Formats: sequence, C-alpha cells, structure tokens
Amino acid sequence: MLIFLYACESWTLNADIERRIRAMEMRCYRRLLGISYKDHTTYEEVSRRIENAIRLHVDLLTIVRQRKLKWYGHTTRSSGLAQTIMQGIVNGGRRRGRQKKRWEENIREWTGLELRNTLRKAEDREEWKAMVRRSSAAPRRIPDLRDR
Repeated sequence: MLIFLYACESWTLNADIERRIRAMEMRCYRRLLGISYKDHTTYEEVSRRIENAIRLHVDLLTIVRQRKLKWYGHTTRSSGLAQTIMQGIVNGGRRRGRQKKRWEENIREWTGLELRNTLRKAEDREEWKAMVRRSSAAPRRIPDLRDR
C-alpha cells in the first residue's frame, strides 16, 4: 500500500477519487485475508476481520488527508518553489460551468478555515500538527504488524 500512497500529497480529492481509494483498500484487504468475491462477504465483515487481525488501523483516505495537510504546513513554512507555486496566482479566469475542485479546497474543507487563516496557523509547527490530528480524525500512530 505504500506504493499506492506515492505523491498522494498532490492529489485533489473529489468524491470519485475517494470512492476509488476505498475500493482499492477493500480489494487489498480481501486479498490479504484470502476472501474471494464469490464468497459474497460484506464490507462490514471484511472490516471486522481486518480489525481483528491488525487491531488498530487507519484507512487509506485518512492517511492521504494527513499527508496532504502535513505537506501543506511544510511548504507554507518553507520559502521555495513549492510555496511559490502553491500560493501563486495565475492570470485569467476559470471556465464557465461547474468548477472542478481545487487542491486548496480540500484543505479548507478539512480544517474548516479560510486559506489565509490556514497560512497563519501553519506558521506555528506545533499548532499545525495539532490541527492535522484534529482534521484527519485519525490515531496518532499507525501500528505495525509486529506490534501484535
């Protein structure tokens, strides 16, 4: 699953991508547990078996959110090309019709703050780490299989 998470910080998550992430995660769990689709095992049953096998686990969507929020805080505190691109303004307008979701809209949804307020909060590293924990609603540590 680590290969799946490569460069996930740059993704713009919309409903379709979130659905695909959950489906891929469930396929991996079914494969790990040796459950075939022919068995007609429900999502809840697979989740219960995974929790029994791993104990405390964090779903992939939460990990993606955590990584994206951490990267946002990191680039906000730095002074480099990534910050210039992330906070830069492109001349021109957006197209007509329903607009596609932008990367920073994910940050706004998860933190509940306007972009200028998140920039201010991200300057304080400890405060931003606390914000990431609250916003992603995930446990602090992802347990390893060796911890059983």
